[in-house]
Amino acid sequence: MKSDWKISFFKPDTPGTFPIPNGIQFAAELCQGEECGVILYGPDGKEWKIPFSSEGKSGALYGVQIEGDGLLKCQYNFYQGNRILTDPYAKAVSGFEDWGNSKGKPRISRGILDSESFDWEGDVPLGIPYEDTILYGLNVRAFTMHKSSGIRHKGTFEGVAEKIPYLKELGITAVELMPCYEYDECMADLSEDVVRLNCWGFQQGYYFAPKASYSASKRPAYSFKSMVKELHLNGIEVMMHFYFPPETKQLTMLNVIRYWVKEYHIDGVRLSGFYLPVRMLAEDAFLKNTKIRCGYLSEEELAAAGDAAFKNFAVNNGNFRNDMRRFLKGDEGLINEVLRLQRNNPEEIAVINYLADYNGFSLYDCVSYERKHNEANGEDNRDGEEINYTWNCGIEGDTRKKSVQVLRLNQLKNAIAFLFLSQGTPFLFSGDEFANTRLGNNNAYALDNDTGWIKWKDNQFSKELLSFTRFMIALRKNHAILHMKHPLKIMDTVGCGYPDISYHGTEAWRPDLSYISRMAGIMLCGQYATQKDDTFYLAYNMHWESHNFALPKLPTGYAWMKLIGTDRPLPDAESIAQAGQEADDLIEIKGRTVVVYKSVPHTPQQQSKTKKKK
Repeated sequence: MKSDWKISFFKPDTPGTFPIPNGIQFAAELCQGEECGVILYGPDGKEWKIPFSSEGKSGALYGVQIEGDGLLKCQYNFYQGNRILTDPYAKAVSGFEDWGNSKGKPRISRGILDSESFDWEGDVPLGIPYEDTILYGLNVRAFTMHKSSGIRHKGTFEGVAEKIPYLKELGITAVELMPCYEYDECMADLSEDVVRLNCWGFQQGYYFAPKASYSASKRPAYSFKSMVKELHLNGIEVMMHFYFPPETKQLTMLNVIRYWVKEYHIDGVRLSGFYLPVRMLAEDAFLKNTKIRCGYLSEEELAAAGDAAFKNFAVNNGNFRNDMRRFLKGDEGLINEVLRLQRNNPEEIAVINYLADYNGFSLYDCVSYERKHNEANGEDNRDGEEINYTWNCGIEGDTRKKSVQVLRLNQLKNAIAFLFLSQGTPFLFSGDEFANTRLGNNNAYALDNDTGWIKWKDNQFSKELLSFTRFMIALRKNHAILHMKHPLKIMDTVGCGYPDISYHGTEAWRPDLSYISRMAGIMLCGQYATQKDDTFYLAYNMHWESHNFALPKLPTGYAWMKLIGTDRPLPDAESIAQAGQEADDLIEIKGRTVVVYKSVPHTPQQQSKTKKKK
């Protein structure tokens, strides 16, 4: 111990490290019965052991206070008997700066004491309601590592910031980052020369420290905060995915989330793992405006989560992914559930709609593969889900056959339409908007290569899908009736002569809800939007044959106009809208097609034609 350091003890009430004038307080929860304390590592390689004392013990916590010069240049660990322990509450951790560089040996980690201030310049979380949110999932490394990303700082927080113009053009309002707290990505060796990597981060981590290898500046806290501030300046929220294994204490989970919201200004979290402290989160006044996404909630948890002025909890919208995939490929017996999932939007909590995520098939692979192809994972294709509810459109994997490519593009646009025309909050995983593929691998957690990375495609196929996705996001954002705050009731509650949402078939007002039905017309009445909106008619036909739909009549002076159809390239759809072409009362919807119609005032020419008919 340095001679000029002053050691004293205090009784802590929470673990971690806390700066004081000219010193640091250390607090840790360690077992009783063994000598324990702090190890300080100087920049010159020297080490000092400072034991804890019962004088500084409070419950199961020990506290020691060290004052003196040079402390912030040291790193630290705790010791308990012969064991060396890195502080799980460390705000920064050394030893993991170089991605995947373990050289086949256990990595040595230490807590970092040095800290720096950050000028937030008045930044605060954005507080965008779930109903106005377009959620975009990404893995910080995989998002920009591929050479086609075209950015300077690949695989980093800075790389995400470089892609902000793209995210804004796409229409994204929130990014959801896969785990980017500190963790050791190096797993057990397959052989002496090969190290497997956990590229997703769903494991025990150092939850209070951002991942150092994701920082281009080697200042991870600064990099993460700069990214958040820049995203906020561009109207994009930041949510972060945390995974907590069974041994994680609920109070620790709560402290982790509170810390990231306070210190890093994140707007929300997605939680996976075990024994999540839902009730504690729901009752925490500090987190009332923080988005909290869980996979599901029990009835008791739903009651607690729904008791908030700001709808801040969200769960997955039931079986949306699997049922919509089955409907997409033409399975029968689904129409009633599809319509329920499409309008589902509870009053108390939000629901998240998605057809693809980081796990399972990418959206493109859903229309290109029927079997998982996980051989590259090194587990003899035994890992990953066996049933994925996908259809390869006739050929397994990539093909140059024009008819299959046309069908796949059409199916992808149908899937995008399902997503952005449904009432819940849409979640789009990065790359799905331009047909990124994982080559049929539905569990690419260990693939830090072209398979696991996003390939920024620039061919005609991907361009058309990207244009369609942008169009659908803009359509949704511009029309409140497509993303309502409150649930639709299938009733006329304002006396306008139309329900808020209604269902139709080959005859208006008479939907075919039979077991073999694969089609439906959905009318959304714009009179129910907070600000009066247009009325929309959505025609879903997932049968492989064409069907005629009878459009319901609109109020006098209005007609239906076709906006877009998934069977047509986007430029054609735009030219239809610009020409103001009004639809006939009976419309033909081709097989495996979604078409969107919007109410418009009659054109003078159309009004003249109507008078002549009378």
